[in-house]
Amino acid sequence: MAEGSGEVVAVPVTGAANGLSNGASGTSAQTNNPLSRKLRKILDTRLDNDKEMLEALKALSTFFVENSLRTRRNLRGDIERRSLAINEEFVSIFKDVKEELESIHEDVQAMSTCCQDMTSRLQAAKEQTQDLIVKTTKLQAESQRLEIRAQVADAFLSKFQLTSDEMSLLQGTREGPITEDFFKALGRVKQIHNDVKVLLRTNQQTAGLEIMEQMALLQETSYERLYRWAQNECRSLTQESCDISPVLTQAMEALQDRPVLYKYTLDEFGTARRSTVVRGFIDALTRGGPGGTPRPIEMHSHDPLRYVGDMLAWLHQATASEKEHLEALLKHVTAQGVEENIQEVVGHITEGVCRPLKVRIEQVIVAEPGAVLLYKISNLLKFYHHTISGIVGNSATTLLTTIEEMHLLSKKIFFNSLSLHASKLMDKVELPPPDLGPSSALNQTLMLLREVLASHDSSVVPLDARQADFVQVLSCVLDPLLQMCTVSASNLGTADMATFMVNSLYMMKTTLALFEFTDRRLEMLQFQIEAHLDTLINEQASYVLTRAGLSYIYNTVQQHKPEQGPLANLPNLDSVAVKAAMRADHKTVYRPSLQSLW
Repeated sequence: MAEGSGEVVAVPVTGAANGLSNGASGTSAQTNNPLSRKLRKILDTRLDNDKEMLEALKALSTFFVENSLRTRRNLRGDIERRSLAINEEFVSIFKDVKEELESIHEDVQAMSTCCQDMTSRLQAAKEQTQDLIVKTTKLQAESQRLEIRAQVADAFLSKFQLTSDEMSLLQGTREGPITEDFFKALGRVKQIHNDVKVLLRTNQQTAGLEIMEQMALLQETSYERLYRWAQNECRSLTQESCDISPVLTQAMEALQDRPVLYKYTLDEFGTARRSTVVRGFIDALTRGGPGGTPRPIEMHSHDPLRYVGDMLAWLHQATASEKEHLEALLKHVTAQGVEENIQEVVGHITEGVCRPLKVRIEQVIVAEPGAVLLYKISNLLKFYHHTISGIVGNSATTLLTTIEEMHLLSKKIFFNSLSLHASKLMDKVELPPPDLGPSSALNQTLMLLREVLASHDSSVVPLDARQADFVQVLSCVLDPLLQMCTVSASNLGTADMATFMVNSLYMMKTTLALFEFTDRRLEMLQFQIEAHLDTLINEQASYVLTRAGLSYIYNTVQQHKPEQGPLANLPNLDSVAVKAAMRADHKTVYRPSLQSLW
């Protein structure tokens, strides 16, 4: 390319090659030829690593599409013209940008002027409202403090004061109903009364005392209203089926904090249930159950045992039911002495039936239905006394005392009946029968004793009480019987008396052997039987020896001593006399006289 010509000089490739070869063998002047250096530089260039060259060639390829001499010569001019066009376009675009920037500059300048004006005005306003800002800041701080105090006051009121709804629940009308919400409000009052004690340990003692006094007054008012309501509820429990409502149970739980009101409410409940039990007992006696089933108890008055048993069974059931009602009423009460309260109220409830019960049982006992029935009634009374005392303890004093009195009365008349029977035996003692067997009076008395002891065995009286009764019954019957048998046999001979006594004692023994608690009496009877058997054996032996003529020999042998010498030397004891006596004894034993058989 010639300087300033604007043309590109094309160098033939062959000429260049020849020039290179000539240059390789030429002088140093040729080596320093600028064209050679340029060519060598171009040939040594690695286009893969020259990114700028690659980008330039790519840009050149967009408009250098024809490789001709003219285009090569005009290439530089084309590039410069293209560069000039691009620069002119760039200048045109930047001129628009410059105009826009100048417009923006003017706007920004105007905004700056406006902001400076506003800043000046705000500064002036700030200087003018400085006092107002200070006051506003103070008011805001005061507002925050007041808001905190309001929150504290609200928290204080919510903790130590009741809501209007709670107040209306606690201070309702006397006739108004009591609901579970009432007990929640009452519990809230108690909680406040306990929590306010914290204030008494601070500098808020005046407020604490006022709140405590207010809550105490409200508590008393609430408990009074609750007591009136519970009292009315208890008065309405006059049906045999007593349904204790959950609210009434909660009322008793709350009233335990006021022992006097709690006691009055229990008394009211006991009074209402007492009239119900008395009315139910009279209805059971005279009217029977609903629809006539079961039948009235009075219809069985001809059967003393069933009559007394039905009355006591009804009373036992009623006592158990009333205890269950009280347990349901006081199931949430945690104060001490609940069981004693239940027993005391049950005793008060059952006290009303004592008089009609006592009158009817007395009529049965005084009519003296017989020793066996009296004894059964006595055991029945003893059983129900034990059973009812197991249900309600010993607090139902009046009822248990009434049953115990009737038991003692029946027992007394029973033993009086036995004593009367025994006295009749002694007043008219029968002679022993010809066969020396037990007399009819003995048989009748033992039959009576058997019935008494059999009824005693079938009773459900506690074991220790049954044993004590057995001893008393046996003493009341057996001792007169033994005395009667002894008197009856007093006019008999020794052998006949022993036979009669053995038969009579054996009859007594076989009767007593069927029952428990008779071991001592059986031993005594066995001892007497053995004693009479010994007497009978001695009498029979003496009789046989006398008839056989051996009595002299027997007595001599019994009284002989070794120092007296041989028995054969004694009179009538020689061998001839002894053989004769033995033959007579054989005839007597194996061929007794007809008289001895009678």
